[in-house]
Amino acid sequence: MYVLQAATRAQVRKGRRRRRRAVRSSLQLAQLRELNSTEWNSGPDLLEPFILRSLSNVQATSIHTSAHSCAFVVLDIDGVAWLFGRNGSCALGLPSTDVDAISENAPRRLTPLELGAPPTTKFVHAACGRNHTLLVGSGGELWSAGINNLGQCGQPVSPDVPVFKLVNVVSEGGGRERIVKATAGITFSVVLTDSGKVFTFGSGEKGQLGNGRTGERIITGNKVAFDVVSQPTQVEGIDNRKIVQISAGAQHCIALDSTGLVYVWGYGGYCRLGLGGQADELKPKLVPNFAGPNDLLMGAYVAAGPSNSVVVDRQGMYWMTGKVRSSGSPYSSFRYMQDIMACKVSFACCGGVTHWLLTPDDDDKDSGEPTVMTVAWGQNAANGELGLGPDEPKSATKPTKHMPLAGVFVFDIAAGQNTTLFLAKPTGKYSDLPRHPIDVEPPDACVQCGEDQGDDGDEVLECEKCDAPYHLSCLTPPLESIPEGEWFCPDCEQSPGASVGAAAKKLKTKSLKRKAEPAAGCESILTKKILPKPTIFLQHKKRKKQ
Repeated sequence: MYVLQAATRAQVRKGRRRRRRAVRSSLQLAQLRELNSTEWNSGPDLLEPFILRSLSNVQATSIHTSAHSCAFVVLDIDGVAWLFGRNGSCALGLPSTDVDAISENAPRRLTPLELGAPPTTKFVHAACGRNHTLLVGSGGELWSAGINNLGQCGQPVSPDVPVFKLVNVVSEGGGRERIVKATAGITFSVVLTDSGKVFTFGSGEKGQLGNGRTGERIITGNKVAFDVVSQPTQVEGIDNRKIVQISAGAQHCIALDSTGLVYVWGYGGYCRLGLGGQADELKPKLVPNFAGPNDLLMGAYVAAGPSNSVVVDRQGMYWMTGKVRSSGSPYSSFRYMQDIMACKVSFACCGGVTHWLLTPDDDDKDSGEPTVMTVAWGQNAANGELGLGPDEPKSATKPTKHMPLAGVFVFDIAAGQNTTLFLAKPTGKYSDLPRHPIDVEPPDACVQCGEDQGDDGDEVLECEKCDAPYHLSCLTPPLESIPEGEWFCPDCEQSPGASVGAAAKKLKTKSLKRKAEPAAGCESILTKKILPKPTIFLQHKKRKKQ
């Protein structure tokens, strides 16, 4: 139904055509379900990839979430963080009593300067747990916010950390460690330093802290308690290795060192550690499949899912262990999958019930440009998080070429609990993707002069983000012809990432009053408990005089 509405609206806009877009990183929203807020309903599930309007004029460099999270962090080229999704236990750094969720149509803009960092500091990495978030600064800083009942924010135990707070990570000698990457499970966090050391903090229940103990003990009322470590502590057993990549599942970890060796620790249920059994590992243990001597079989990339682990070796082969599907026996050790043996995998990740990988697309190799094929599968994907299309099944039991993204150069994927985001470079096929939200009800007349037609049949140029129409002669300076590539109106240029709902209201008011001056920037953070359902914008097109 959502897609049919897009087709219908496109048909009635006579004379408007899509223009080729410049190469720019842009977000596509595959699905955003209701965020369990009693005051705010985000609307129906999205069953295919949509370009996310609110960030369409933000040059994103990376996207972050986890298989157990309903929150997202987008980092842009200026080192600014854009946050949206569920704000349970203040996970997005806002009081949860005031804000249940932040709309994807009005993401929160956050800079390191607002957190007390020097003006030159940028956000370079981020991680999302179930109800807590980590942000990494270019100076090696680490900030956290969200639930902290088990010390998962790296602060003294408390119900939550309501605003982002600096985490103190020090070595055994007392020196400050510079953090470069972070990942988070449900009740714990893992960070990586620039020297290749790994630090963990939070609950040690299943050995996910990698310190050799769980601290299991019986307390009052025959209840069982486990160690809680709120101070970041270095992981034992790999302190002499230079770790280059880390990934956390719900209660386990996988790490890759500079030589290609793979280590796992934590909860062993469903054989997710790939060691042949279901025993928990309290310290990092070497995975024999990738221990050599064949250099091509050494690890090149690792990813942890909710109850599985993935390794991509140096020849691009995809290996998985643990719970592969909702029914049947799990893989007890790392195994390759017959359906994708021919794929040379460059990226992989796992969502709540989804699996994703990127591989060169041989079908488009004659196009003369590098192309990427997106492959996806997963069972019980009830909310459209696979995004295979409105006329296709929501789930896929076997790896499937993602047809809605065929011809779109995807280079990063963030798979959440029920939502998937893609980061892509626009191509010709990219221009055919719909935008979310579809209908933004832009003004019918030129925003500047209030007239439907300009002098001498002046063409009308529409903003890529908000669809607001402008005569070429009404712009400052005036344009002689429709520009190539993307074009954003003055208001959207002044406020990248601003709330599309607030911007739509502003443009409507401006058109009715026929003012020529640009309006002030929009607020991009929702700060009231009762979140308004945004009134939103569509992509830019041009139209000619009828």
